[in-house]
Amino acid sequence: MTGELLEYIRLERFPTVWCPGCGNGTIFRAFLEAVHSLGIDKNEVAVVSGIGCSSRITGYMDFNTMHTLHGRAIAFATGVKLARPEFRVIVMGGDGDLLAIGGNHFIHACRRNIDMTVLVFNNGVYGMTGGQHSPTSPMKMKSTTAPYGNLDKPFDVVKLAISAGATYVARVTTYHYDLMVKYLKNAMEHKGFSVVDIFTQCPTYYGRYNGMHDGSEMLDFFKRNSIPLSRAVKMREDELKEKIVIGEFVKMDKKEYTELYSELKSRLTKEKVEAGVNFEGGV
Repeated sequence: MTGELLEYIRLERFPTVWCPGCGNGTIFRAFLEAVHSLGIDKNEVAVVSGIGCSSRITGYMDFNTMHTLHGRAIAFATGVKLARPEFRVIVMGGDGDLLAIGGNHFIHACRRNIDMTVLVFNNGVYGMTGGQHSPTSPMKMKSTTAPYGNLDKPFDVVKLAISAGATYVARVTTYHYDLMVKYLKNAMEHKGFSVVDIFTQCPTYYGRYNGMHDGSEMLDFFKRNSIPLSRAVKMREDELKEKIVIGEFVKMDKKEYTELYSELKSRLTKEKVEAGVNFEGGV
């Protein structure tokens, strides 16, 4: 970690709980680099997480941070954004936390287009609780709860976010570090609900159960199986089977939720003043 990034870290909490080869540290550094390069005051950044391996990240960051309830990070973050609309609000969590127990919060935040950035640490497994399969686990993937292969069709985070109304959606892997920093910067600069789906490695459970024995093997898998969106749009569906399409899928301007909320408050205040309403209870 370079010296310029140390101001964003709670060094007294190190070392982390993450396993050797885990991709969480890569995402951690990429996020800090993105914040630093944007010149954002760390006192105006709020990072909210739920429960899981990746959600422990808020304990290591020196921003305004909240380590909240399982699946409820987006709900807490919504409250933060409404109370402090000037803050950059970022949610970090795993695929299980954000898309299983937190799935309804995810889709409705997309629908509202509230101005926050959600980083999905997508490792396709519940890493902290024993290696169970998750909503993004590929079919046939083996896990502690699917020893003969997963039968459930996985969520496509990008398609889910777009269909629910998110106005910035990107996907990247931990192998593509520079691209990840770029997308994180673009997401945080975007006015509206932003989702960055980050394919990351869990060698302890996903790798061990599926023939990849360390983080480097999983990174090599990401390298060999990732397809840029610009190429993918020209390929057949069968050619894209089991491939990871990376790129920026959606970037659009749309009225943002806290702006609508502010406009509503202003309108109601004006109507009360014009009606002669005494805000202390009289008329």
